[in-house]
Amino acid sequence: MMQLNFKPVDEQLAYLKKGIAEIIPEQQLKADLEKSLKTGKPLRVYLGVDPTAPDLHLGHTVVLRKLKHFQDLGHVAVFLIGDFSAMIGDPTGVSETRPPLTREQVDVNAKTYLDQVFKILDREKTEVRYNSEWLGKMSATDVVRLCSHYRLARMLEREDFRSRLQNSQPISVHELLYPLLTAFDAVSLKSDVELGATEQKFNLLVHREIQREYGLPGQSILTMPILVGLDGSRKMSKSLGNYVGITEPPQEMFGKLMSIPDELMWNYYELATDRSEQEIAYLKGEVASGALHPIDAKMRLGEEVVAVFHGEEAGRRAAEHFQRVFRDRQAPVEMPVTKISRGPAKKLTALLVDLGLAPSKSEAERLIKQGGVEINERRVDDFRKDVDLTKACEFLLRAGKKKFLRIVVD
Repeated sequence: MMQLNFKPVDEQLAYLKKGIAEIIPEQQLKADLEKSLKTGKPLRVYLGVDPTAPDLHLGHTVVLRKLKHFQDLGHVAVFLIGDFSAMIGDPTGVSETRPPLTREQVDVNAKTYLDQVFKILDREKTEVRYNSEWLGKMSATDVVRLCSHYRLARMLEREDFRSRLQNSQPISVHELLYPLLTAFDAVSLKSDVELGATEQKFNLLVHREIQREYGLPGQSILTMPILVGLDGSRKMSKSLGNYVGITEPPQEMFGKLMSIPDELMWNYYELATDRSEQEIAYLKGEVASGALHPIDAKMRLGEEVVAVFHGEEAGRRAAEHFQRVFRDRQAPVEMPVTKISRGPAKKLTALLVDLGLAPSKSEAERLIKQGGVEINERRVDDFRKDVDLTKACEFLLRAGKKKFLRIVVD
C-alpha cells in the first residue's frame, strides 16, 4: 500500500472537531491518528446509511460532510449502503415496528443515494460497500454466534425500546437484531472510525463492543448533531416540511435558507459549510456589531450551500435573483410567460384567479388592498380595476412577494 503524508495530528483533530457532538473516546482517535501519521497508513472511516427513502436533505449531509473531512485529510472514506439492514428497519426513534422495505424499494433508493452523495464525496476516492455482501451470506449458526455476544438486558436499556415496553407497545424480535447485524458491518469492514448522528449513539456503541468481541481493537466513534429544520425548532424532516432538499433547484434552495431564523444561521454555517470556527466567529461578531446586516450574512450562507450542490455560478445567480426580487423588489430576469387571447376587459381580481395567482376573488381583493399586486412594477391600489385585453400587448404581473408572470395578449 502506498504511504501517504498526513498533516500533524493536532491540525487533523482541529479540522475534524468542527461541528461534532462527541468523540468516543477522543484519546483513542488521537492515538490512531498518531499511528497513521507514523506509518503512513490511512484510517478506515465509515458511514452506514440505510436507503429507506429516495431523497436526501441538508440534514442528511451533516454526517456526510464529516466523512468528506476525513477524506480531505487522506483517510479512506467508506460509504456503506445498508441494503440488507434497510429491509429490517432501524428502530432508533421509532415508536412502533416499521413495515419492512422490499428488495426492489431498497435497490431504487440505493441508486438515488449514490447519485446524491457524490455531490459531497469524491467519487474516485470513496469505497462503496453494501452490507448484503456479508449479512446476506450469514448462516443460522453465524447469527446465533453473533447474538451470543450481547445481553438482552443491555439491549432493552435503549430509550426507544424501554419507552415502548413501558407503554405496552410491541417490539419485534427482528428489531432487536438490527444493532447486532449492523455491528457486524463494523467487524467486516475492520473500521477504525464510525460516524453517525447523535441519535445513533446506542447503535454505534454496540458496533464498537461487538468489534472487540470478534478480536478487533474497537473503533472510535464520532457523532454529529441533528440539524434543526427551517422552522427553527424541530429536526429537519421531509414529513415536517421544514427541509432543504439537496436536489432542489438553486433558487428554491436559496429561498428556503433565507427563511431560517437569524440565530439559526450560525448552526447552519457550522454544520453545512466548510467555514472554519474562526471565520464563523468573525462573521458573528460583524453582525453583532452592526457592521454586517444579518440578511447579508444569511445570503452568504445561502450562496455557499447552493454552490456545494449546484456549483459556484448557480450559487451566485441564486443570490443575485434573491437580491433583485426580494430586496430590491424588481422583477426577476427569468419568469413564466402566459399567453391570453384578446377579448373584453376583465376585472383584475378575476384575472388573478384565472391565472392561479389568487384562490378566490375575495383573496385577490384582499391582496390588492394590502398593496401586494403590481402591473409593470407599479402598485395597483384599486381592487375594481379593469385590465384591457382588447388589443395585443405585453405586461408584467406580480402577486405577493414571489409570484411573477409575464402576460402576452395576442
